[in-house]
Amino acid sequence: MDFKYDVIVVGAGHAGCEAASASARMGSKTLLITMDMNKIAQMSCNPAVGGIAKGQIVREIDALGGQMGIVTDRSAIQFRMLNQSKGAAMWSPRSQSDRKRFIEEWIKVLSSTENLHIWQDTVTSLIIKDNKVCGVKTVLGIEMQAQAVVLTNGTFLNGLMHCGKTQVKGGRISEPASHGITEQLVELGFKADRMKTGTPARVDARSIHFNEMIRQDGDNDWHQFSYLDTVQRELKQMPCWITYTNPQTHEALRAGLADSPLFNGQIQSIGPRYCPSIETKIVTFADKEAHQLFLEPEGVDSNEYYVNGFSSSLPWQVQLAGLKTVKGLEDIVLYRPGYAIEYDFFDPTQLHHTLETKQIRNLFFAGQINGTTGYEEAAGQGLVAGVNAHINVHGGAPFTMGRDESYIGVLIDDLVNKGVDEPYRMFTSRAEYRILLRQDNADERLTERSYQMGLADRYRYDLWCKKQTACFDFIDYLQNTTVHKGEIDSWLEQIGSSALHEGTKMSDLILRPQVSIQELAQRLPELKAKVEDLSEEIVESCEIQIKYAGYIKREQVEAAKLQRLDQIRIPDGFNYDEVQSLSTEARQKLSRIRPKSIGEAQRIPGVSPNDISVLLVLMGR
Repeated sequence: MDFKYDVIVVGAGHAGCEAASASARMGSKTLLITMDMNKIAQMSCNPAVGGIAKGQIVREIDALGGQMGIVTDRSAIQFRMLNQSKGAAMWSPRSQSDRKRFIEEWIKVLSSTENLHIWQDTVTSLIIKDNKVCGVKTVLGIEMQAQAVVLTNGTFLNGLMHCGKTQVKGGRISEPASHGITEQLVELGFKADRMKTGTPARVDARSIHFNEMIRQDGDNDWHQFSYLDTVQRELKQMPCWITYTNPQTHEALRAGLADSPLFNGQIQSIGPRYCPSIETKIVTFADKEAHQLFLEPEGVDSNEYYVNGFSSSLPWQVQLAGLKTVKGLEDIVLYRPGYAIEYDFFDPTQLHHTLETKQIRNLFFAGQINGTTGYEEAAGQGLVAGVNAHINVHGGAPFTMGRDESYIGVLIDDLVNKGVDEPYRMFTSRAEYRILLRQDNADERLTERSYQMGLADRYRYDLWCKKQTACFDFIDYLQNTTVHKGEIDSWLEQIGSSALHEGTKMSDLILRPQVSIQELAQRLPELKAKVEDLSEEIVESCEIQIKYAGYIKREQVEAAKLQRLDQIRIPDGFNYDEVQSLSTEARQKLSRIRPKSIGEAQRIPGVSPNDISVLLVLMGR
C-alpha cells in the first residue's frame, strides 16, 4: 500500500458511496475512508428511500449509472408510487428498505468495484498546497496523497447530540464526532455554520398493538427504482401501520417543553422546516388535535420499528409518556429514544456547479456538508462530485446538469446560486420544468450522456436504446391506427366519455382522461397483442408521452429560453463593483457568488430583472 490515489472520498454515507463508486468505475484509483466499515450507507433516520421529488432523484441516479436505485430495489420490503391520483409529473416512487440488507448490498457493490479501496479511519485535516488539495491526514497519523478529495462528512463535523438536557458529542448515536476539518477550512477563509436535524424513537414490534392501527400495504405492481431488467425486489414485502396522536399525547409532551433543547435555548441552529419534531408540531399547530404517525418496519428479521412523525429531542421519559398515550402504543417498549443533532455545514455558494470549492482546487463537497437533508439529495450530489473529481484528475469537460435536465441539476443550482438558511429538501415545486423531469423518463434524459462520459455501462445503454426504439414504434402505431365508429362506443359511454362520430386514431382516444392504453387494449384485440409484447414500463412511458405532449412541448420551449441565457458567459474575474448601474445588493451578491453565466446570475435572490438587463448590455459589449 502506497497511500497514493487519484481520488479520496471522506465518509461512507449515501453521498460518499455514490462518489467513490462513480470515480472508481470511471477509472480513478479511489479510496473511501470511513469510521466504521459496518456502517457503510447507514440509514441514520428512517429506513426508506424516495418520496416526493426524492424518488425522481433516485431514478436519475440510476439512469446515470449510480447504485442507489439498485441497492434500494434489492433491499426493498415495501414499494409505493406516491401521488398517482395526480398528473404524471407528480408521481414519486418510495420504498421501505431492510436497513441491514441495504448496508449489505452497498458493501457488495463497493467490494466488487475495480479501482476502489476502503480504509477505516478518521480524517482530521486536509493537505493543501498552493490552493490545491493534495491529500488527507488521519487520526492514526497517516498521510494519504490524492489529486482530488471529496468531503461527504454528513452530521459528523463537530456533531453534538441532544436528548433532553443530556448532550453527547457524536455524529450519530454511539458513533464519535469528527474534529479538525471545519477549523482548518474556516482558517482558510471558508464560511461555516451549524444546522440541526433529528430522529424519532425506535420501538419493539412485540409491544405494538397492530390490530388497533390502520394497515398500509405497498403496491404489488411492476414499478421499481432501477431501469435495469436484471434488478428486482427479492425480499418479503411488509406493511406499514398508521395511527395518530391525540390531546392526551400533546398534554404529556407539553409537560416536558421546559426541558426541550429546541425551546430552552440549548439548541441554537436551524432544523428542517418540512420535517419538524413532534414538540415543534404541538407548539406551531397548537389547535390541531391529532398528528399522523407511521410505524415503519426496519427489516424482515427485525422487531425494530421506526415511528415516523414523532421525531423528538425531549427527555426520553417524556417521549415514552407521550407514545404510551397513542392508540396501539399503550404498552410500547423502546429500543432507544429519539434525539436531535447539531453539526457543521459550509455555505454552498462557495461551490461551483461541479461541487468543487471555489477557494481550493480539486476539493469537492457533497451531502449534508452543503446544508442539505435526505439520503437522496446526498447521493445525487455524491455522484456529481465523484464524476467531476475523476474528470479533474484525468481531463474532460466538467459534468453539470441544467434545471431542465434533472432534479439533481435543480438541487445543485439552488445550492450554488441561493445558498441555504435551513436544511435543504427537494420538492417538485422547486422545479420549473417538472413535466420534463418525470420519474418515468430519467433514462431518456440522462443515460446516453452518462454512457458517453463513461459512467453508465454498455448494457444499460443498450437497454435504453431498445426501450427508445420500442417506444417510438409503439407511439407510431397508436398515431396511425384508426378505431372505427361503433367499435367501442358502448364502453366509452360506460366510462363517461363521448361516443365516436367517425374513425379516430388510437392516440387521440388516449388523450381522453378516462381512457388508458391498458383498458383500451382489453377492447381491441390487435392492440392487446401489441401491449402484451411490451413491458409495462414502455406502455406507461408511451401513454404519458401522448397524454402530456402539449405540456411537454410548452415546457421545452420555456427551457430553451433559459438555456440561451445560460450560454451567455460572464468572464472570470469580472469586476461588479465598477458597475454603478447595478443595485448595491446585486453587486454584493454577484461578487460573492461569481456566477459563470447570465442564466446563473438571474437565479440569484436579490438580482433584479433590471440588473440582468444591465449585465446583458455589458456582455454584449
